[in-house]
Amino acid sequence: LDSLLQETNLFFLITMSWDSYVSDQLLATKKVQEAIICGHDGSVWAKSAGVAPTAEELGHIAKNFGNVEVMSMSGMKLGGEKFMFLQADTNIMRGKKGTSGVHIMKTTQAILISVYREPVVAEECATVTEKLGEYLISVGY
Repeated sequence: LDSLLQETNLFFLITMSWDSYVSDQLLATKKVQEAIICGHDGSVWAKSAGVAPTAEELGHIAKNFGNVEVMSMSGMKLGGEKFMFLQADTNIMRGKKGTSGVHIMKTTQAILISVYREPVVAEECATVTEKLGEYLISVGY
């Protein structure tokens, strides 16, 4: 019974609602104005009310994650809003549009997409997004 309880508690912790990660860990900080969590295939797991990404937009980000050549040519679109691609490595991509921007982190199974708007600056959004991303990696997501 103890073993079953431990497995159940672990399952509960890991399967916490993806919506609560968006609202409590990203939006509640006020450093992220719009957020999306999707799978590596681009399927939406959770998103904030203020953003409406298309399957094509998320699929493009997921398929070309870290591909500097493709992303620098195409940029990144979310809900029809196009962000100029700035940089990428294996786990992080960044984009900008005027005084707004997007910070994207790839974890073991998910992609976190955070949009910030003035007066928030890129570094503040990056810190919040990467903190959640590092946590998800630590629990296998």
